[in-house]
Amino acid sequence: MAANRIVPPPPEPPEQAAVTELQHQQQEDRKLGEALHAGSVAQIVISVAVVLAICYFAKLVLVTLLVSILLAFMLEPLVGRLLRIRLPRPAASLIAVLVLLGACWGASYFFYSRAVSFTHELPKYSEKIRGIFSHIVQQTNKLEQATEKIVPKQAQQSTNAVPVKVENSGGPSFISRNIGTVTELVLTVSFIPFLVYFMLSWQEHARTKTVELFPQELRSTAYVTVGQIGLMMRSFIAGNFFIGIFMSVISLVVFGLLGLPYFYFLGFISGFLSLVPYLGVILAAIPPLAAGLGTLKDSGLIIVVATVLGLHLFSMNVLYPKVLGKRMQLNPLVVTISLLVWGWIWGALGLILAVPIMGAVKIVCDHITSLRRVGEWMGE
Repeated sequence: MAANRIVPPPPEPPEQAAVTELQHQQQEDRKLGEALHAGSVAQIVISVAVVLAICYFAKLVLVTLLVSILLAFMLEPLVGRLLRIRLPRPAASLIAVLVLLGACWGASYFFYSRAVSFTHELPKYSEKIRGIFSHIVQQTNKLEQATEKIVPKQAQQSTNAVPVKVENSGGPSFISRNIGTVTELVLTVSFIPFLVYFMLSWQEHARTKTVELFPQELRSTAYVTVGQIGLMMRSFIAGNFFIGIFMSVISLVVFGLLGLPYFYFLGFISGFLSLVPYLGVILAAIPPLAAGLGTLKDSGLIIVVATVLGLHLFSMNVLYPKVLGKRMQLNPLVVTISLLVWGWIWGALGLILAVPIMGAVKIVCDHITSLRRVGEWMGE
């Protein structure tokens, strides 16, 4: 019986027990830190998803606000010049908004009248355009005949037969479904002049009170951040305007030498459409090609495409880094992702607003310690 008795292990020394307790506490702290980190990551992901959902469902309001902010930054230099002649800020802001409305009315009248004249001239080019489309139809018919020789017609009918149900999409029902959307769009756009006016006339008040929303120790950082976002916005607008004018003038000269009809109209459209990132080269080539189908030979159409493509590549690879690179400081990956996301959320306007939005986000990340690594990842 004495041989089978269990002897308890000797007690641990006090130093070993303290080490074991410390290791156990470190393991508990590590598990707690991992849980907190996972919770914070989940909160960030959920917050980003909620923000994107709000941007998607409230896109009309948010796009109107952002467009108004960009217009306010555009008009701020004019307001500053009017303030130098001792005009009060409300009066200077009103004059600036009236100048903007006058410029929009003049541009719309100019482009609308030229577009109507160009539409009236289209019958002169219809024969050439019809010949091009007939050539395409002939090539399509040849391809179809070649396909029929390879695949029996009965097999094609049995495999490709799809029942089609024709519904009437026009008429009063179509109008009644879409009139609400058009009305909302018109009412929302009508707010832009008033928003721009109040943003200009209450600029100092809005900036000061926005900074005062933060705690006392963060107000200096908030003031610098807001100021840098303002400088970035002004540089973005001024740089795009300069690049657009440069490309418009070059396009106008080339189109005029080619004898393209309405070259002064098409040159400005093509130049400013080329400012749209990535898709700009396609959008900028469509108007001059449509006008040149009836008047230009194949060599002229090639020159048009080469001009649009060359200007787009030169502006994106030379002018943009020189004019906007120091202010935006966004790497191409971030720009591409932002174009994809904001283009999906807001459509064509999202492509235009994507770069300044991400530029502002990067400035905010650069001035917040916990987000500084995100700002570095977004940078060049």
